[in-house]
Amino acid sequence: VGNYKRTVKRIDDGHRLCNDLMNCIHERARIEKVYAQQLTEWAKRWKQLVEKGPQYGTVERAWCAFMSEAEKVSELHLEVKSSLMNEDFEKIKNWQKEAFHKQMMGGFKETKEAEDGFRKAQKPWAKKLKEVEAAKKAYHAACKEEKLAISRETNSKADPALNPEQLKKLQDKVERSKQDVLKTKEKYEKSLKELDNATPQYMENMEQVFEQCQQFEEKRLRFFREVLLEVQKHLDLSNAASYKNIYRELEQNIKTADAVEDLRWFRANQGPGMSMNWPQFEEWSADLNRTLSRREKKKAADGVTLTGINQTGDQVSQPNKHSSSLSVQSNTVQSVQSSYNPFEDEEETGSTVSEKEDNKIKNVSSYEKNQSYPTDWSDEESNNPFSSTDANGDTNPFDEDTSPAMEVRVRALYDYEGQEQDELSFKAGDELTKMENEDEQGWCKGRLDNGQVGLYPANYVEPIQ
Repeated sequence: VGNYKRTVKRIDDGHRLCNDLMNCIHERARIEKVYAQQLTEWAKRWKQLVEKGPQYGTVERAWCAFMSEAEKVSELHLEVKSSLMNEDFEKIKNWQKEAFHKQMMGGFKETKEAEDGFRKAQKPWAKKLKEVEAAKKAYHAACKEEKLAISRETNSKADPALNPEQLKKLQDKVERSKQDVLKTKEKYEKSLKELDNATPQYMENMEQVFEQCQQFEEKRLRFFREVLLEVQKHLDLSNAASYKNIYRELEQNIKTADAVEDLRWFRANQGPGMSMNWPQFEEWSADLNRTLSRREKKKAADGVTLTGINQTGDQVSQPNKHSSSLSVQSNTVQSVQSSYNPFEDEEETGSTVSEKEDNKIKNVSSYEKNQSYPTDWSDEESNNPFSSTDANGDTNPFDEDTSPAMEVRVRALYDYEGQEQDELSFKAGDELTKMENEDEQGWCKGRLDNGQVGLYPANYVEPIQ
């Protein structure tokens, strides 16, 4: 009696399982969205780096094909996210709303109907069971009383002190107890028989309500199976024709990379095959003869100068606004590159891989494909960056001519936002390294702790004591 509550509870569990399945799908959809966003960000960042970097020709297009693949896969995963939320999630939500009807007093109509059905089917049989329990209890009490009366009578026969009248009372007590036993036994057997007769009808009524609950649960189980199959189809990109086409196209783009074609292009555009601008006689002009300041030269320069190449004048060539990380001293770059592992465990370093990539992204390339080179040159050995007195070739032609001994740590006194891309930006209190002393325009060259090199106003900092 009362064990039907487990079946009734299953109805409430079904409603709760709908919520659990919706939460499960919602979390997966969020993961798909985040993954798609990360793919897009990765593709955008690396596409810019490759396009601005030194790679060229068909190999560049093959490399960029990976970024195109990421963008297309990102779109597919956004479609997966959309299908999960707009189709599967909503389908479960609507089915739950139609299958479970909330009551004003709490609970669900389906739960109450099942509870009432079981209680109604069980009530007659439970009533007879209660009568059987009472009859059994009375019969057992009579049997106990009979046994006690017989024991007293037996003991009194051995006691000479008892008179016949007392003995007669004990014998009467035994007789009454035997009659009570017969009465209670008959009643017990009768109630038990009635219970047995009512049991088939009880089982039929209870099973009828149980089958109704089974049918309700069967609908939920079949619905869950149907939804899970749809979720599987939405998640399974291996059977999607567009997904296969992405990698078929990627393979084709990679196979079209042609080293001979790229070398031919480079020869025609960057080598002996390019059009030459041979020196010609030029008339004197006052504008051409005007001496440019260092700051003006820097602003006029449209490309990047190779660091380590000295101009013929007293001025040292400055890195252009588009120059990248190898304008930092070579020993610094080597130490950064050797110590940086993008697959290090996040817990060990305290930062994520993406944060490391953002911090080190400037170490990707030493120059950009569209940079210009200085026209000043000298045949002196000391000014030739490609001559080396080191037999082992340890000299780095891209090392800057600024000696590490000249570097001084300074602290920013005020906030400064760089107006040009080759200027540093920092906040008051930030520390940086001064690499060159103040020029005549009041600018210093320095390096931030993240490796960025650029110019800043000299009066915005003070030396760290």
